[in-house]
Amino acid sequence: MKSAERSAVAPRGRLWALIAVLPFVTATAVVAGVYTSVSARLPDPLATHFGAAGRVDGYSSVHGFLTGCLVVLLVLGTGLGLLVQRQEPSAGTLWAIAVGYATAAGVGYLSCLTLLGNAAATDASAVRLPLWQAAVALGVALAAGALGRLLAGRAPRPPRPAAGDAPRLDLPAGATAGWSRTISTPPLVVLGVLTACGGLVLLTSGSAIAGVALLLSGAAAAAVTAMRVTVDRRGLTLAPLLLSAFRIRFRRIPLARMSEATSRPISVFAEFGGWGYRVRPGRSGLVLRSGDAVVLRLTSGREFVVSVDDAATAAALLNTYLDRARSQQGG
Repeated sequence: MKSAERSAVAPRGRLWALIAVLPFVTATAVVAGVYTSVSARLPDPLATHFGAAGRVDGYSSVHGFLTGCLVVLLVLGTGLGLLVQRQEPSAGTLWAIAVGYATAAGVGYLSCLTLLGNAAATDASAVRLPLWQAAVALGVALAAGALGRLLAGRAPRPPRPAAGDAPRLDLPAGATAGWSRTISTPPLVVLGVLTACGGLVLLTSGSAIAGVALLLSGAAAAAVTAMRVTVDRRGLTLAPLLLSAFRIRFRRIPLARMSEATSRPISVFAEFGGWGYRVRPGRSGLVLRSGDAVVLRLTSGREFVVSVDDAATAAALLNTYLDRARSQQGG
């Protein structure tokens, strides 16, 4: 990201960080306030864990319970605030803020409910937590999450090149050309191998069903961690490299479904939330790393993105074939 873009994003990142930590600061203050108001009436130890029937089945010291609640709120709030401020703006940031609001509200509500319940009882063993209170806590958390999502606003969409600025390849009339590159992501390769190894261990230990499930999951993950990206007169094709001998295609997008091709740098986590085949509002794609990517504008109005080296050449070749197809249709 250029310096000018970074300077424009920084203020919003700081605002999101403030919004993200707000519920944790509020919950901490409320829990501390409730404790201060009822501390003289609290038994020690407190009833802090309840079974399905609402009866107490676990205890904790007053200071241990209070310290644990405050530490959880402060650590989660600080971590979320730093994460939101440091990462590039994205839809994932907004949902992280929403989850933070829900978590802070849920923890705060249950902490206050526990303190008030113990203060109202003469004996900690007599404290009850009815099941309907758990439903109320869930409702409070969901409402707070919705508020957090509303306060976070909208994530900025990456800029799209203006129409007509897409590159073309200087290809002589009647000549054809092809372009191909391989993309992969080592973290997913390692994950696939480890999952498959775990399946083999379970198989040898007698857990056949779980072993086969892990083995197949690992093999499937490894199969899509390396892709051959091909551009030719038919369009763009993605094929698993490990299955290339069987001529298996993962996906093909023909020229008829494209309106234009461009290239630009992408950020896997900021724009798509992780590696792999990702689907987002208005776009989808195979993103196995950050960096250069081919961006196809489809006739449906959506984008299809593939992270790959030398993306500009691939986009230029596709645009050349698109121009030819349009000229033939016009003729």
